[in-house]
Amino acid sequence: MRKIVVDMQNFLFADSVATAFRSSDYDIDVIRTESPKDTLELCQVYKPYVLMMEVTSYTPWKLSERLKLRDKVKAVCPGCKIALIVDSNTEKQVAKDIRDAKKNGLIDQFFYGSMTAEYLMDQIYAM
Repeated sequence: MRKIVVDMQNFLFADSVATAFRSSDYDIDVIRTESPKDTLELCQVYKPYVLMMEVTSYTPWKLSERLKLRDKVKAVCPGCKIALIVDSNTEKQVAKDIRDAKKNGLIDQFFYGSMTAEYLMDQIYAM
């Protein structure tokens, strides 16, 4: 069973993602963090296949803070894939910065919040 840690500011969106994975045919266990402070500890305990983090223009969800957290997670879980998700409609500059982070090899994948749950699950499972 693959494990995914989901760290998102938008609690309803995070809950929807977790519910979609749990009710799918994929053999994936979703662990949702309560706050970014818990993310590193959960990654140490669960050794996830993917860490999915929402990025916004607000602390503690800024891209620079997410990349620092990525470094800490990679130190304890070197095989963990890093996927970032952003609302490209409201966070246009952040979305551009995330695309650049992917292009520069800083993250494994990025997603826009406007995609369907099915597409997200397929892409996460394929990582």
